[in-house]
Amino acid sequence: MAIKRILVPVDFSQDSLNALAYARDFAKNFGAELVVLYVIEPIYYATPADLYATSPNLAMLIDEQRRSGTQQLERIHADLAKHRQAARMLLKTGSPAQVIADSAKRTKADLIIMATHGRTGLAHVLLGSVAERVLRSAPCPVLTVRHGKAPKRRKKG
Repeated sequence: MAIKRILVPVDFSQDSLNALAYARDFAKNFGAELVVLYVIEPIYYATPADLYATSPNLAMLIDEQRRSGTQQLERIHADLAKHRQAARMLLKTGSPAQVIADSAKRTKADLIIMATHGRTGLAHVLLGSVAERVLRSAPCPVLTVRHGKAPKRRKKG
C-alpha cells in the first residue's frame, strides 16, 4: 500500500499534537505529505422561538478562533519545515467529523491519523466522539492515537 498523503486533524490540544508527532514519524517512513487540518466549529445558540442562529458577538469569537488557528498552524508548519517534512495547512469551518471526512476525500488522503480524547460513559454519550464519527464516514483508513500517548522517540546513532 502506497501512502502519499496523511490527513492530521488538530485542535491544538496535547492529544492532537501527540497524534501530529506520531503522524510526522509515520510520514517520514513513507515519504508522505502531511495535511494538517484545523476545524472551527460554528457556535449556535437557541432563541426564544427555539430557532438556531449565530450572533454578531459570536462572529467576533469565530474570527478570533480563525486568527489564533492560523497562527498556530503557521507555527506547526514552521516546525515541520524544520524537520524537512512536506506539509500543508488547512483551516475550515463546520462540523468537525464531516469536515475531516470531506477533507480526506478532497485532498485524496491515503490515511487519517487523529487523536482520540478517551471520553467514556456520560461524557461520551453527551459529547460524542469525533473520532468515532470519522471512522464511520472516512473514505480511507483511520489510525487513532489514544489519549495521553506520545510517540516514543528513537535514539539516533
